[in-house]
Amino acid sequence: MTTTSLNRSRLEQLSARFAPLFADIAAGASERDRTGSLPREQVSALAAAGFGAVRVPESHGGAGATLPELFELLTELAAADPNITQALRSHFAFVEDRLVAVPGAERDAWLARFVDGELVGNSWTEVGTVTVGEVNTKVAPDGNGGFVVNGTKYYSTGSIYADWIDTYAQRTDTGSRVIAAINAHQPGVRIEDDWDGFGQRTTGTGTSTFTNAVVAPENLIEFDTRFKYQTAFYQEVLLAVLAGTARAVEREFAAELAARKRTFSHAAANVASEDPQLLQIVGEVSAAAFVAAGAVERVADSLQRAYTTAVALHAGDATAQQDEAANDAAELASAQAQVALTPLVLNAVTHAFDALAASATSTAKNLDRHWRNARTAGNHNPWVYKARLVGDHSVNGAALPRVWAIGASKRA
Repeated sequence: MTTTSLNRSRLEQLSARFAPLFADIAAGASERDRTGSLPREQVSALAAAGFGAVRVPESHGGAGATLPELFELLTELAAADPNITQALRSHFAFVEDRLVAVPGAERDAWLARFVDGELVGNSWTEVGTVTVGEVNTKVAPDGNGGFVVNGTKYYSTGSIYADWIDTYAQRTDTGSRVIAAINAHQPGVRIEDDWDGFGQRTTGTGTSTFTNAVVAPENLIEFDTRFKYQTAFYQEVLLAVLAGTARAVEREFAAELAARKRTFSHAAANVASEDPQLLQIVGEVSAAAFVAAGAVERVADSLQRAYTTAVALHAGDATAQQDEAANDAAELASAQAQVALTPLVLNAVTHAFDALAASATSTAKNLDRHWRNARTAGNHNPWVYKARLVGDHSVNGAALPRVWAIGASKRA
């Protein structure tokens, strides 16, 4: 990794800056999971502290963090509460899109909003039997120079905490696919916390409904101009969730083993914390967390190269071919890491329970939330497809798709 992509001094300063907030978040994570309480106060505190603007350049009031620095922070946050990292996934993706947008007043307006603590949520996935590739959510002219949005979306992760909603839709007048950046604070927007997953319970995921929701013309962004490494970026956030979960499992299970007073007559030591078999298990979990963090860092470095190339392309200092190559490399890296980390972290979390006895399954301890969270994050964007695509690349040189959709099969 180059020193330009990860400034250790700046990362240490940022980590220290947000450490008290992360500690507060960690202290209540288990109880929020148990009760389904949304971390509204915690997300608001992060936004007020400038966490949502860490990628914004210092010249515009942000922290100027690189992507490797951002994803290390997101991994630290995920170790405190992976729900919040995932809830902010769409916010940081929208920030990234605005960072690589053509410089100008509209871009500057968005950067200022991020610095002011405004957050962006997500509304991309259509509800129901919409066929793969189709978009039911529509943007229509209102007859007065503006536009209105109508439609229903699901998996609207983070939108319940957001000031703006990044919405994938289709214009009725031109037929083009767009991103409508909709102000969430208006009567035409309804966000429901109706996600019923057994893990990642407090991401604020659910249904978003738009009924003549107003969107300004300048906040309609042609989808074809969207930053090209977006899919790799979204996946990298999930990788940070997995890496942070592994880090939390190491920390919590090590503490449980250190405090354990009971042992077995046929154990390998008189004290559980000195039992070599149990220490080996925790060591293996630690190694998995180490590898997961390393994979996140490698993918973040490839994303940084894609970002740098995109900026250079705008300035005329890179070619379209170089830009495509950088984006393809980022997509491949994120897919390879996903294929490796999903089973690695899930197996590590499962194996961690072998270091403790039946008491580890106590609902009061709520240690099972780590497995539920990892399993839920791992079920996003199925890794089995990514493994096939990576294999096709290795054997046939096929590029991985950088944009894809989900919906009902055309046969159905």
